[in-house]
Amino acid sequence: MDAVVETHQLRKRYRGHEALRGVDLTVPAGTVLGLLGHNGAGKTTTVGILTTLLRPDGGFARVAGFDVARQPHEVRSRIAVAGQYAALDTRLTGRENLVLLGKLWHLGARKSRQRAEELLQRFDLGQAANRMVETYSGGMRRRLDLACCLVTRPAVLFLDEPSAGLDPSSRQLLWDEVREQARDGITVVLTTQYLEEADELADRIVVLDSGAVIAEGTPEELKSKVGGEWLGISLEIPAQVPAALAALAHIAADNPEVDRDGGRISLPLADGMATIAAAAAALDRAGLAVTEFAVRRPSLDDVFLTLTGKSKSERPA
Repeated sequence: MDAVVETHQLRKRYRGHEALRGVDLTVPAGTVLGLLGHNGAGKTTTVGILTTLLRPDGGFARVAGFDVARQPHEVRSRIAVAGQYAALDTRLTGRENLVLLGKLWHLGARKSRQRAEELLQRFDLGQAANRMVETYSGGMRRRLDLACCLVTRPAVLFLDEPSAGLDPSSRQLLWDEVREQARDGITVVLTTQYLEEADELADRIVVLDSGAVIAEGTPEELKSKVGGEWLGISLEIPAQVPAALAALAHIAADNPEVDRDGGRISLPLADGMATIAAAAAALDRAGLAVTEFAVRRPSLDDVFLTLTGKSKSERPA
């Protein structure tokens, strides 16, 4: 597929600080790219350049086939941006917000009203269409904000923390709509502080650290770099951890991780189901009571921690 978003050796400096240090990105049409990184990693600067809000100091960036520095007006006419906070006129109704944007984009009065109705129904806002936006819940505002971005059917949609502050139900509705946009051929660039959101939505993920790309791949490819699956075992009696380790000694392909106080053991799974069955049988023969016995795969939390050395409290933000 052709690249709709592309950067090569993208650089940006602020008062002697190098915010971007040669960032290369390639985003094919109709895919979702997740940008991850801790505070100051370069996510916001990258998106600022791609949306023509900032000029790069080196390298180049193209969006929808146009150079962001030399052809900013062409780029702006083909993108839409939903920031962390919904950019809506709260003194207008949901319908009025959409119709106004259509007219500003020169769709004409009739087409603007038609497009507004399509989007209101698609985003489940029909019943609230004539209410002032100031009465909308956070989830409704986020959905309306995303609808506003789609009035002109952009080639690229930039989403900055799209589900920040939403309840699980509203977040799921938003995720469903992002997936639908990608299926419709819109390319999505997503920055998020929720690693599970990137896992759910992104076809590929780029991890930024100190202005440079330190990892790139599908969620599964990144997880595979951390390691394979683990079997989590919790004992009913924590003091029996040594006995459990002895029973599992001939099964473990590598040293297990042990929490003696909590009575928990994490056993590397070398042979998948065979290891699981052997571990269950060994613990049963040893007469050890187990309260939890579950397979655990690496998460993007594990990936982020491994790649950046940041704790969960320093996750992407």
